[in-house]
Amino acid sequence: MSSMALEVKNLESWYGESHILHGVNFSVRDGEVVTLLGRNGAGRSTILKTILGLTSKRTGSISIYGQETITMPTYQIARLGVGYCPEERGIFASLSTEENLLLLPEIAPGGMDLDEIYKMFPNLYERRNSPGTRLSGGEQQMLAMARILRTGAKLLLLDEITEGLAPVIVEKLGEVVTNLRDKGFTIVLVEQNFRFAAPLADRHYVVEHGKVVEVVQQSELAEKASLLNEYLGV
Repeated sequence: MSSMALEVKNLESWYGESHILHGVNFSVRDGEVVTLLGRNGAGRSTILKTILGLTSKRTGSISIYGQETITMPTYQIARLGVGYCPEERGIFASLSTEENLLLLPEIAPGGMDLDEIYKMFPNLYERRNSPGTRLSGGEQQMLAMARILRTGAKLLLLDEITEGLAPVIVEKLGEVVTNLRDKGFTIVLVEQNFRFAAPLADRHYVVEHGKVVEVVQQSELAEKASLLNEYLGV
């Protein structure tokens, strides 16, 4: 298996006639956490969807654990060990928390069992019999993340997981991301909350107008703070 979990080269992507990505390049080594930072409309979420084959057209190269996937259908990409947590969360509102967790198929060996999930997300254990409609926004986000951990995925694509959540929940999600990294997961975070993302990632890719315009290593955060503020408007 390649030590490079994800390698994206010259990636172009379209929604219908709209050309959204314009030559995106970035890479993630096995076990790393990286962020895709940028303003709304920069193309960050589209990058994740394009990796999964969820746009109408894509060209370039997307290598996942050494395997080229640019022509693969979405279900085959998932079976390479890719888990996606969409911004809209996508939980089944009429099912209980536990039913949501039991519904997921195994795409690779090594998925977390319910005991492991409930240890990582104690709130979900407390609400295990509650329907999705009764969960708070933070609990729904935890459930959306927990579901992909059940599948055996090792490369996690997480889209705006802190958006609209209370600071105490954001802090908990930061602990979860750190825990997952310690367990050997590889994580790509799309984030606008830079304060959340900054201490978690090995590397930050700044996306603007559908391309990566800046790469900031963890060790460069202090010296490039003003540049990041300019790009992100923070």
